[in-house]
Amino acid sequence: MSRSKPSSLPGSHFFLPLSYVLFTPSLPFRFTECWGHRGASAAFPENTLASFEAAMRDGSEGIESDVHVSRDDVVVMFHDSSLERTTDGKGLIRERDWYGPDGMEHVRTIKEPKQAIPTFAQTVELLMKASPENQHIKFNVDVKMDNEPTRLFSLMHKIISSQPDWETKLAPRILLGLWHPKFLLPAKEILPRCRRSHIGARPAIARKYFWDHVDAFSMWFPAMTTTDGQRFLADCKAANKDVMVWTVNEKEQMMEAARMGVAAILTDVPKVWLALRKELETDYEAVDRQYSRMFLWSQPKFYTVFHFALGRYAEWQLVSTGGELEATPAAKVA
Repeated sequence: MSRSKPSSLPGSHFFLPLSYVLFTPSLPFRFTECWGHRGASAAFPENTLASFEAAMRDGSEGIESDVHVSRDDVVVMFHDSSLERTTDGKGLIRERDWYGPDGMEHVRTIKEPKQAIPTFAQTVELLMKASPENQHIKFNVDVKMDNEPTRLFSLMHKIISSQPDWETKLAPRILLGLWHPKFLLPAKEILPRCRRSHIGARPAIARKYFWDHVDAFSMWFPAMTTTDGQRFLADCKAANKDVMVWTVNEKEQMMEAARMGVAAILTDVPKVWLALRKELETDYEAVDRQYSRMFLWSQPKFYTVFHFALGRYAEWQLVSTGGELEATPAAKVA
């Protein structure tokens, strides 16, 4: 016997497909979206057009990727600051040109099927294709801390604003993921039509520096399983702010995220969450009983004492990479 649907859904409609906003189906749990983490990155080379397209074909509501800027001002979709881990190229992206005989346009992934590194412009073109599976896809852009905010956002704005009807058909689908508060004001000034989120692993940082300035929080899943994380989730729901969790690849953890009522799961395996979600829509209680919560006691990353130590490290990393943390006055970022 399935639960009855909730009388209301917390969070903004940004995370609900148009059909769900207009007609709420009889779901026993909040509709938790599926966002392909670096695309369908378990099956295809991460952060490539092939990976993004696979996530879309699977049925994901969104894709997530990362941005860096080349020496010749090309915004590229890539996670690391250097090329070595996933490609046959070498060097820091910011010290390499995109164009030319030795440009990164010629770099290919190590993982098969070998793929080129996509640019932000190519990814936007993919999102703007007329096919139905592209037009509704949301795009979570992870803004790496070693970027210079004004330079990056100006280059992104030029690309976004070159698309037809970009103010209504593209910009509202883009969610800027910000780790460091230094990006907040430039994001508001240069990309005001794009939504903003904080990416992190520590609720204390999210509360202190981002609470008044973002629409959503993209949080490391284990951080949401602690007592502090549960308080943060409750406060977000009360304040009508959405929470996404990353990177969730195992069914037990996906089930726990669904129980939490998060807005979206970022996963390397979109097919797995989409299949489980379909089962939950049919009979939530029967599926729920299949998945134990014992994993919460199986690894150190799910213990509060671990997060206390991690919190210190996370703040140190933010400062060492992005500079000193300074609160942004609420009046400056509406």
